[in-house]
Amino acid sequence: MKDLGLKLALLVSLVSSMAVMVYTCQAGSNLHPLILIPGNGGNQLEARLTSKYKPSSLLCSRWYPFQRKKDGWFRLWFDPSVLLAPFTSCFAERMTLYYDPGLDDYQNAPGIETRVPHFGSTQSLLYLDPSLKRITGYMASLVESLENIGYVNEKTLFGAPYDFRYGLAPEDHPSHVGSKFLQDLKDLIESASTSNGGRPVILVSHSLGGLFALHLLNRNTPSWRRKFIKHFVSLSTPWGGTVDEMLTFASGNTLGVPLVDPLLVREEQRSSESNLWLMPNPKLFGRKTLLVITPNATYSANDIPQFLSDIGFEQGVHPFKTRVLGMMDQLIAPGVPITCVFGSGVKTVETLFYGNKGFDEQPEIVYGDGDGTVNMVSLMAHESLWSDVKNQTLKTIRIPGVSHTAILKDEGALEEIVREISGINSQLSLVENVISVE
Repeated sequence: MKDLGLKLALLVSLVSSMAVMVYTCQAGSNLHPLILIPGNGGNQLEARLTSKYKPSSLLCSRWYPFQRKKDGWFRLWFDPSVLLAPFTSCFAERMTLYYDPGLDDYQNAPGIETRVPHFGSTQSLLYLDPSLKRITGYMASLVESLENIGYVNEKTLFGAPYDFRYGLAPEDHPSHVGSKFLQDLKDLIESASTSNGGRPVILVSHSLGGLFALHLLNRNTPSWRRKFIKHFVSLSTPWGGTVDEMLTFASGNTLGVPLVDPLLVREEQRSSESNLWLMPNPKLFGRKTLLVITPNATYSANDIPQFLSDIGFEQGVHPFKTRVLGMMDQLIAPGVPITCVFGSGVKTVETLFYGNKGFDEQPEIVYGDGDGTVNMVSLMAHESLWSDVKNQTLKTIRIPGVSHTAILKDEGALEEIVREISGINSQLSLVENVISVE
């Protein structure tokens, strides 16, 4: 009798194990395809120098960097040589964009070609420099967590890297690079859905990627959204910009990278169209709340044009007035279910105080609530703007103590994100599939 009982127990255990294996297999096959859209600086960029390239110094001549592909392409971002002061200037001049008033659009410096590698794959989102995985990891932990629930790169899991220096403009203005990315993203969404049995796609964005995703949704019809989008999961999106961008434009910002002089990268950072897009939105930050205070002037979000002029960046005033302000007015509900996940309780730049030495000196800073990069009023803008929109499903998940980039790596944050994605993937249909197999 004992032997019979043992055999029955083993049989039950074997059947249970087989059921778990069948469930796992079925769960993987029923996942909605998922596309990751990175944030500013969140994927690799490559560059190539042409005969039109005119280096600013002998050090920046065409032989630098030493390592490049046979056809001349090399990794522009992230390049660890940026940490060395002599090469910081070379990096900055190659990353710099130029606004052409005649074209009303942004473009690279003469002699610089750029491209985004591995579109459609997660490969360029994992590490900004694969040879320095420990210090340049970006979405590697998130991708691993998604793979643990059955996602497979380029089958059910896709990446949408882009040239994050560029932004978007209102539809009556040209925006060649940004508009092409939206079209590429739309094509990727449709192909991902088609290759997965017509299942609609889950979009998961981080930071700036959330603004691109929002405008993609707003620029397509409700019928297209219903057919191709299952859910939009937004991680740390700066819906209304950040005060931190005012620091970047005024004095340069090393973004925590050691040994870099912020003034060496300030002009490059000012040239970025997407950085200008991320200035504080006056509709959210208010027209009277002072964000920058100097001995001679004060600036609110309503005073950005004057601020740009006073810091010596006159060339930014026209594109801000004609392009960026129009985008700030277009924070329209996405028309698909959205879950916004972000950190809170991390000290975040709220007010900048400059002394008599001007904007070349780093200011004194008063901090407020946010995720360390994005202010709470910007992170929460989806609730203030869209909570009363008919048929717009909103969900908010706050994760205390998690910073803007740590949300992609922190164990607790990853658990929350994966739990949300698993819930979106319809647990009921998974159970039904297991039962039908049994």
